[in-house]
Amino acid sequence: MPSPPPIALHPEAVAFRARLSARSIVLVGMPGSGKSSIGRRLGQRLGLEFSDADAEIERAANMTIPELFQTKGEAEFRKGEQKVIARLLESGPQVIATGGGAFMNADTRTRIKEKGVSIWLKADVETLLKRVKRKSNRPLLQNPDPEGTLRNLLAAREATYAEADLTITSCEVPHEEVVEAIVKLLDTSLSKRET
Repeated sequence: MPSPPPIALHPEAVAFRARLSARSIVLVGMPGSGKSSIGRRLGQRLGLEFSDADAEIERAANMTIPELFQTKGEAEFRKGEQKVIARLLESGPQVIATGGGAFMNADTRTRIKEKGVSIWLKADVETLLKRVKRKSNRPLLQNPDPEGTLRNLLAAREATYAEADLTITSCEVPHEEVVEAIVKLLDTSLSKRET
């Protein structure tokens, strides 16, 4: 369920919302890059709703993502993921955290380009591995060699993630610092678009 925006918006949030117009901020990147936790904080900071595409998929299917992968397969999961992200992008400006593979879909990338500002949360394999070990809901990493899988996925996806509008390094610092870096980068980017 999307988190409600704060009642009283900070002037910075009001200005960002106006400059974004109807576009959403879409976070992309590998599992463990911090899209959900950073996205939630970014939404609060900018007075925008936050939606986690994976949580929306689970709600729509009434199954967890591992269950979806097991019963429907990855291809069906990806079709549902594409539909959910398209729906979220049509729902007005918000911060959207996508699943790690969502940005690999060319149609999804096109929709994000049209309706949002994409931000790649870039993290190295060591950081990703440390974070994903904390959770068991990553079906692609439930195998004897999660590190090898992560390295292979990153190698296969990195060039596509680099197509995002903006890139922020997501490392082992407090998430508030990453949010601050995103806000500054977004401010600069939006200023350039306005001139």
